[in-house]
Amino acid sequence: MHGLTSAQVAEAKTNDVPRRSSRSLSAIIRANVFTLFNLVIGLLWALILIFGAWQDGMFGLIMVANVLIGVVQELRAKRTLDRLAVVGQSPVTVRRDGQDQEIPPHQVVLGDLILLGPGDHLLVDGEVVASDGLEIDESLLTGEADPVHKRPGDRALSGSFAVAGTGAFRATAVGADAYAVRLAEEASRFHLAHSELRDGVARFIKYITWLVIPIGALLIYSQLRNAADFGAAITGAVAGIVTMIPEGLVLMTSIAFAVGVVRLGRRGCLVQELPAIEGLARVDVLCLDKTGTLTAGGMKLDRVLHLRDGLPVEDALASLAAADSRPNGTAKAIRASHPVAPWQPLDTVPFSSARKWSGADFGPHGTWLLGAPDILLAPGADGYDQAAELSATGARVLALCRTSDLSAPEHCAPAALITLEQRVRPDAEETLRYFAAQGVTVKVISGDSTAAVSAIATGLKIPGADRALDARTLPDDDPDRLAELLDSHTVFGRVTPQQKRRFVGALQARGHTVAMTGDGVNDVLALKDADLGIAMGAGSPATKAVAQVVLLDDRFATLPHLVGEGRRVLTNIERVSGLFLTKTFYAIVLSLATGVLGMMFPFTPRHSTLVNAVTIGLPALFLALAPAMDRARAGFVPRVLRLAVPAGVICAVAVLLAYGAARSGSLEQDRTSAVLALFLTTWWVLVLIARPLNRWRIALVGAMAALFAAALALPFVRDLFALRTGDPADGLTAVGISVVAAAAISIAVRLAGTLRP
Repeated sequence: MHGLTSAQVAEAKTNDVPRRSSRSLSAIIRANVFTLFNLVIGLLWALILIFGAWQDGMFGLIMVANVLIGVVQELRAKRTLDRLAVVGQSPVTVRRDGQDQEIPPHQVVLGDLILLGPGDHLLVDGEVVASDGLEIDESLLTGEADPVHKRPGDRALSGSFAVAGTGAFRATAVGADAYAVRLAEEASRFHLAHSELRDGVARFIKYITWLVIPIGALLIYSQLRNAADFGAAITGAVAGIVTMIPEGLVLMTSIAFAVGVVRLGRRGCLVQELPAIEGLARVDVLCLDKTGTLTAGGMKLDRVLHLRDGLPVEDALASLAAADSRPNGTAKAIRASHPVAPWQPLDTVPFSSARKWSGADFGPHGTWLLGAPDILLAPGADGYDQAAELSATGARVLALCRTSDLSAPEHCAPAALITLEQRVRPDAEETLRYFAAQGVTVKVISGDSTAAVSAIATGLKIPGADRALDARTLPDDDPDRLAELLDSHTVFGRVTPQQKRRFVGALQARGHTVAMTGDGVNDVLALKDADLGIAMGAGSPATKAVAQVVLLDDRFATLPHLVGEGRRVLTNIERVSGLFLTKTFYAIVLSLATGVLGMMFPFTPRHSTLVNAVTIGLPALFLALAPAMDRARAGFVPRVLRLAVPAGVICAVAVLLAYGAARSGSLEQDRTSAVLALFLTTWWVLVLIARPLNRWRIALVGAMAALFAAALALPFVRDLFALRTGDPADGLTAVGISVVAAAAISIAVRLAGTLRP
């Protein structure tokens, strides 16, 4: 098989598939510019510029600033994602001009000869042209659990992955023509990480949009009936409608996600789906594979213990390791100490996680198997008890056996036991302590010997490690009983890939938010089904293809930073959502009241711009990016509403009372009293939301109060925002009403139990 020539490659169609971790520049601009709220605000801005004073159109400049900030932040995140995606991209091995070479996935072309080995992810469709025990798992596409043996002439589908053996296939459909791309518009059937935050914000926007239309119409009618001129009517109506729109909420959510991506990128984490950051905060069960996660990558051959004299154990070991054209960690460790293979195989059975053994027929030298002792050896056989004792020390133990038939491994005769050293990651114990302190339950699920997994978990002081369960004894046909055992136990050995997937499903059925880490092909199904899949950068291409987060530097100690970033985003967006929606609800109440009572709106757009800037816009920018380690709680939408609705209603009542109590006889002075009451009440909401009040938060709320005071004190700023102080009694009345309103807001918030102390 020669493969394509360079000339053929130059003329062939390439595998051009959009990267799922990042959208294009044009898509980013469209998403930030062409929104319903921007359309509404743009129309209102035009009305003010035509019929009102330009100072009342300052909210339009804020809209422009929001768009620019959103685009810049997402572009910054895009650059980080694109750079990390290239670093974490698994190359594809192709044969061109008779030579094997590794190329990036997007350089694969139609007709390329692509070589496959265990863990390789199929990115394009093709036809198998060579197979040496090649087995492909198509369950992500078809739902069929068992791997499919592929022979020359069989079809290979993109979105599947190789689990055993080696082979080659010729690309027959690339890019948008590939099966998985047509099926899911991605490189595989990925699912977006569930985001209560994203869904909640979308629901807020939908409900508010439907409220703005009728209330805005009522407000416009009221202002036209009561205003002295058309310009004043438009100005009053625009003030109410603009204030109802939480235009910065989506922006702050996007900024928080984008900044989270950049921060995690600096730690070598590729976040392939932005909402995955939120999922990190909600995780309460973390499922860990032992090899490659708790232990460092790579192994070293320790001892070869002969069980029978006179057998060519070393020759068999060397030949078995050499027979694997795509060696795993075990084969590499054996090759390192036995580099010369004296025998050539006539037939082979490649290793797979489901079988847990590999073998080869060496003709006159016999047929040999290498695999898990408790799979190949019968209880009571030579070496069975010794293997169990060695496994209990935490060593990885394999059995070398001789048999007469590759298809009948149960009739093999033990020849030797092989132990391999595995190094526990030095940061593993500290990382596990962090998760225990944060209330995240750790489950170790491994395909290795139960005794070995238990020994390593016990050394890392994982609770319940001494009560490890052998997954072969678990009731796969009783999900409820399986879920009970998963809840009551922590460590599981001899877990098959299908069982890992069932474990995740059982935990989710119990209401848990499950994260799964892994690096091998046996982890792919569980990673795909978990609420959050986390792959190691050195793992197989298939694991990185389905995971939402990839740890490019393979550092287990990075996981606490992932959880911390997720909690920061979730906590802070909940805070700023309370600010924005309080504004929306006081604007709704004020618009309804002025519409029904037939009065002028209590403030103008420029007043709203000032108050919103110092009580919402500027503080939200700081609060959205602040450090936070609060545990995630379910119920984002009702919790925010229980804060925003009473706070918004009380703020609106205070404004109406201050506005009605003013007796200056000047509309501008009456509105100034209302603005003073609006600032004081919404500033108090800011104080409550910013808690706990450490130094920088006290400085933040103090600075916002100082900015508003400066607006009242400086003549040119006062004129810009049309603030007219009149009778001091009006101002004192507004302050008194605001103090009572602030106390009422505090009581309402405490009764609702929505804020963390």
